[in-house]
Amino acid sequence: MNELWPLVLPLTAGLFLGAFFFGGLWWTVIRGAASQRPAVWFFGSLLLRMSITLAGFALAGRDNWERWLACLLGFVLARLIVTRLTRAPKEQHRLRAPESSCAS
Repeated sequence: MNELWPLVLPLTAGLFLGAFFFGGLWWTVIRGAASQRPAVWFFGSLLLRMSITLAGFALAGRDNWERWLACLLGFVLARLIVTRLTRAPKEQHRLRAPESSCAS
């Protein structure tokens, strides 16, 4: 059990890095779609998100592969959470009358 405590910090860092990365991606898509120059939004956001995320991984993982793996696990968990939170609501399925297969 004592071996797992040093992995809590990298796991938490991975969660925050993933939330930043994928939350920033969602925000960029919303802003970029409404922008006059979406390429600037997407490229600038990619550079910023990647540089911060890679620096965060390097700090959290240091020289231990187990810390890198814990950080990656947190990153993937954050992806699942952000994807679920930012999902568009399902359309209300209305009951429709079946369409006729032959033209009248």
